[in-house]
Amino acid sequence: MASVSTVEDAPSTVAAEPEVLVRTDGAMGWITLNRPRALNALNVGMVRGVHEALDAWRDDSDIEIVYIDGAGDRGLCAGGDVRALHAQIVAGRSADTVEFFREEYAMNAAIAEYPKPIVAIADGITMGGGIGVAGHAAIRIVTERSQLAMPEVRIGFTPDVGGTWLLGRAPGRLGEYLALTAGAMDGSDALYAGFADFFVPSERLGELRDALAHRADPTGPSEIVMLFDETPDPSVLAARQGWIDEAFSAGTVPEIVARLRALPDPDRVQPDPGPAATADLLDSLAPTALVVTLDAVREARAMDSVRDALAGEYRRVLWFVHHHPDLVEGIRAQLVDKDRDPHWDPQTLADLAPDASAAARDYVPPIPLWS
Repeated sequence: MASVSTVEDAPSTVAAEPEVLVRTDGAMGWITLNRPRALNALNVGMVRGVHEALDAWRDDSDIEIVYIDGAGDRGLCAGGDVRALHAQIVAGRSADTVEFFREEYAMNAAIAEYPKPIVAIADGITMGGGIGVAGHAAIRIVTERSQLAMPEVRIGFTPDVGGTWLLGRAPGRLGEYLALTAGAMDGSDALYAGFADFFVPSERLGELRDALAHRADPTGPSEIVMLFDETPDPSVLAARQGWIDEAFSAGTVPEIVARLRALPDPDRVQPDPGPAATADLLDSLAPTALVVTLDAVREARAMDSVRDALAGEYRRVLWFVHHHPDLVEGIRAQLVDKDRDPHWDPQTLADLAPDASAAARDYVPPIPLWS
């Protein structure tokens, strides 16, 4: 859900457009997240709009495929509206917060389980809640502009929207690395990590959409997308796989940090934070968020479905909302006061209880996720 975007809606004197555009084109249902001045950050109305469109087309024999993109050329979706989340928690409106997460996760599950092919365009910034929209589609497309991430730990939070399901299935220990560092992936990395299926240059997306909507033969959508697919540059993450696996296979976050500090920095053929810089980054992030996130990714790796992963995330997310101050503090430091000086509780990994992740893992939410 979370995003560290600082973009806000600009005031306008013209009538506001719908925040989700829903229309059809040939045999294709077309959904566009339409809040470009906020990088299409999700609010509860947008979540409902997407879900309602999917429900309407589920049994519509005239619709054979669904296409999801974002308005503007900056990104599909920068995440959920965490400023609104901060305001709700501070004001004690936890019922609104619970409602948002329940509806968002139901939408994520609907995308993952949809009976018709969904093509999602992760062009530009696609983070947090944007991963929940694009990452579970049947056909996931990235471009040369794509930047994908689950950045929740940077605000003292934990990946959700089914992100742990994807992270748990990334090659080797990339899932732990991406989750704990909030690392961003370009299109090449997203393909390598299993967050995307095809690479299509952004200038050809219009042609692709037209081909999907008006194909004159029974060729499936994947075969059509392959006509536009190109081979991107090699993945930077693939080049880092060795030291990432060595360090992030450790049993705990402190052990991961210790392994990183013991590893030599690789030769810098290309920009690479290296083990030492990665250890420094982990030491600067919210300790509780790190241990809860590590536990969540590893739990999701053993699960059988996106729906199961969402349930595990829901427990942890509402534990942060109801019982831990780091989420509010992280949003304050990043997006409200913007002092970039969060005061975590506790401040260091050394001060954490031995099984600090257990309370979040075992939390029983006041309202069940699925009803």
